[in-house]
Amino acid sequence: MGFWDWLSGRDSTPPPAPLPEVDPAPTEADIMASLAGVDQLIGSGTLPAVVRSRAARVTRLVRQTLPRLGSLGLGSYDSYSVVATATDYLPEAIGAYLRLPRDWADSRPVENGKTPLLLLIDQLDLLGATMEKIYDAANSTDAAALITHGRFLQERFGHPNAPVDLNMPQQPDQPPDPFNLERL
Repeated sequence: MGFWDWLSGRDSTPPPAPLPEVDPAPTEADIMASLAGVDQLIGSGTLPAVVRSRAARVTRLVRQTLPRLGSLGLGSYDSYSVVATATDYLPEAIGAYLRLPRDWADSRPVENGKTPLLLLIDQLDLLGATMEKIYDAANSTDAAALITHGRFLQERFGHPNAPVDLNMPQQPDQPPDPFNLERL
């Protein structure tokens, strides 16, 4: 804004540029629909058995992890990876393979002596191992809480190696009764 603009009350600054539109995050329904699409490909018979088993492992791990995304932290890299695997990485890897003619994809080396089939298997193995690690991380919070609680209970109520007889109530140590002649 210049001096004359200020005096005259005119604002010569351009309006701010509009923010770019951002796609909304996939919903749980979007994720499940994407996994259902992969399940259809797995069950269609168009994929070799070695691919079907690896893809099924990835979808199983994603489904097991989805309810635990909150323990990973919403917006975390791991939770993003689970969603992206279900909605993008896995479907795209399988789709790229399926767009190739079968005889060519299964027999022609295209990178470092590997066929598209072997490249897809490597990608599925990587996705499976990553989803396994993320699933373990999602469960480790509750497992750590269980371990901590067990240590607390052990410190509070017992000794680590002492067996506890749950059928007999423990009698607290009592001082001798001076009027009980049988104890003397």
